[in-house]
Amino acid sequence: MSLQVVTANRLEDGLVVFLTSDGGWSENINDARIAEDKEAANALLAEASAPELDIVIVGPYLIDVEQQGTDLVPTKYREVLRTKGPSVREDLGYQAV
Repeated sequence: MSLQVVTANRLEDGLVVFLTSDGGWSENINDARIAEDKEAANALLAEASAPELDIVIVGPYLIDVEQQGTDLVPTKYREVLRTKGPSVREDLGYQAV
């Protein structure tokens, strides 16, 4: 199994966020808590799916990532786009920062 992290969208502003080791949510994938096996991944998803989080985030799910140096990088193109923002204009989204 590959490494996995939990991603979702923040309800306040719709931004992509990742579950962190302290149980919070970060816009930076490198802050994400990593699951190294299926059991850990299921535990992360269960934590992110807690009913009380329904007012903070929506649609939590697991994504595969790989470690590239000090960075976490999604393995699927869809998730790469979600971490960068709109692909039609490079002056928008996270890549504009």
